[in-house]
Amino acid sequence: MDTLPVNIPGFVWAYRFSPEEKTAVRLTNSATVADLTAENCFYWLHLNLVDARVPALLETLDGLTEEAKSALTTHDTHAALTVDEQMLYGTLVDCQRDFAQDTNNLGWLHFAMSDRFIITTRLQPLRSVERARTLIEKNPGKFSRPVDLFELLVIEFQRTLIAIVIELTEELNQIEDIVYDNAPRDERRRLAPVRRTVVRLHRHLRTVLALMRRAAAADEDEMPFGFDDVARRLTSRLETVDHDVYALQDRARLLHEEIDSKQSSETNRHLYLLSIMTAFLLPPTLVTGFFGMNTANLPFAVGDYGTEYAFILIIASIAFAWWLLRRVNIL
Repeated sequence: MDTLPVNIPGFVWAYRFSPEEKTAVRLTNSATVADLTAENCFYWLHLNLVDARVPALLETLDGLTEEAKSALTTHDTHAALTVDEQMLYGTLVDCQRDFAQDTNNLGWLHFAMSDRFIITTRLQPLRSVERARTLIEKNPGKFSRPVDLFELLVIEFQRTLIAIVIELTEELNQIEDIVYDNAPRDERRRLAPVRRTVVRLHRHLRTVLALMRRAAAADEDEMPFGFDDVARRLTSRLETVDHDVYALQDRARLLHEEIDSKQSSETNRHLYLLSIMTAFLLPPTLVTGFFGMNTANLPFAVGDYGTEYAFILIIASIAFAWWLLRRVNIL
């Protein structure tokens, strides 16, 4: 691990690629901007936007338009993709990662790409970007153009989505087993974060797909070399995972409706029991109310067996209520 102080503001890492030699050299923290460029080479510079000096650094880099610089420093939280002057720039959605584990929280990767470089910026560490860096270390000769790195980043995002879909599918399987069990349990609180994650992923994935199709339809003179073929391959990949995410969203919705249906049935059953109890207790209430009236000449007011007769009337009224409910097929 390189522990030297960094010379490039916001420096996370940088690679210099030589297509002829099929090598990728990772630059050290002590590298300068001049070390990024070399004859017949291109570079990948990854920056942290937490460093407030990054906008000033971008002003010193050759080949960046004002729109591309703005795209690299924006804090927008929506996907964007623009093809202009043989450059590709915008924002891609990704998932964050922390020191201990990967997460499903969404993050944003800002990028600008030409035939000579690809520059990426972010606020939080991202899952797909880290895996892309690992693949570069394992197979540096595979990447001969900046557009190959862009394709790698989107492919790793697709693989991240597949991993999340598998994880959420397992979570839905567990919820489904509980929902269809005989013992009633309310799993809406457990299902809610799953539905929220799926809905957000589907929304942003559809946006990325639409932007990719629009970029692929741009004039060939405007797009970087090789992006047309890459866009078609990436669109096909993203459409496949979009189908899986949509199916997961539909399944989560149906499961939520099933939970609501079971809760409604349980509530109706309780109301039914409460109504039956009310029907049983209404005649005894009428009997006790009658004998509790503060009037003269009440039946059984004189004698030793008034309470017993009243009790018999209460039992008889309950029996009559039961017979009547059975007669009308309520019980």
